[in-house]
Amino acid sequence: MKRTQLLELLAQYNPTDADEIAFKKTIIDFVTAHEDCFERSLAIGHVTASAWLLSRDGSKALLMHHTKLNRWFQLGGHCDGDSDTCAVACKEAQEESGINDIEPINRKIFDLDVHLIPANS
Repeated sequence: MKRTQLLELLAQYNPTDADEIAFKKTIIDFVTAHEDCFERSLAIGHVTASAWLLSRDGSKALLMHHTKLNRWFQLGGHCDGDSDTCAVACKEAQEESGINDIEPINRKIFDLDVHLIPANS
């Protein structure tokens, strides 16, 4: 997947609230402006990917406690140069959960977020 494919996924995503409308524009502008947007070395920021892990019946979700931020998050992490955000999300979820049999329900964007990491802000 290239930047253009992420931009296509973003174009297809319909935000449900004002924050996500702003996030979508910010992300599209960022990805368009930075060819290296998937690289952690990009000092101003970079694309990450995360996954919501659900039980087979969809009644439970697995979250991870982030010790440094003292918050609960869905599993995910840095793209580290890989532009296939769905593959990154699945890989990170497998690494962080120890669950090897992870299959995406679909490859569409579920939600968007733009945030500063306190150590970097």
